Amino acid sequence: MASREEEKRLRREERERAETQAAASRARTRRLQFLLGALLTIAVVVGVVLLVTKDSGGGDSSAKTPTAANDPAAAIPAPRERNLAAAAKAADCVLIDHLEPAGHVEGKVKYKSNPPTSGLHNPNPALDGIYDPGQEPTAEHWVHSLEHGRIDFMYTPGTAKEQIAKLETLASEPLNGKAGYKTLLFQNDTHMPYAVAATAWGHLIGCKKVSDAMYDALRDFRVKYVDKGPEQGIPPTN
Repeated sequence: MASREEEKRLRREERERAETQAAASRARTRRLQFLLGALLTIAVVVGVVLLVTKDSGGGDSSAKTPTAANDPAAAIPAPRERNLAAAAKAADCVLIDHLEPAGHVEGKVKYKSNPPTSGLHNPNPALDGIYDPGQEPTAEHWVHSLEHGRIDFMYTPGTAKEQIAKLETLASEPLNGKAGYKTLLFQNDTHMPYAVAATAWGHLIGCKKVSDAMYDALRDFRVKYVDKGPEQGIPPTN
């Protein structure tokens, strides 16, 4: 009898061990399924983010952050003439002061200077930075940036890529300890009579021809008029 009872006990213990092992195996399987499912979800999310980023990267009218140009072909002359009037004269560039009443409007505005220096403008200012040709903001937006103390550098459509690269170098130069400080660079859309121009609130420099002397004139204009707009403390910032 004792032998039979011992046999029953051993069988029961063996059955319990088997059930415990089976339960543990099922638990491991569930954990692996959960982990694989989580990894698959993460992969899908990352893929969607990368796809959206690729589709939206740098297009529309967004600006690139100014950076110092590393291409030797984009090098420009070092600063020499620090007086704006003298630099403009040496480069055969004109200096014009022109101020129009400000205000927010929707739609197109007919400005009295070309390129505009002030006046009515869109409620949304153009952001600081460098805009690719064809992605430039409209005048109504970048005039608003002038009101915020910005300097807008611009060039005519058809400007050679090499020249645009040099203007990017200029726009990226540090000012007040920051590369591209409160500066925009874009292709002009107002049919201005200059090859290159720069505007500040109420002020314009226009250069009908590109020359080495032109860079000093544009630099001096930026230094003199940046942060001089009536609302210079308001964003956008770069």
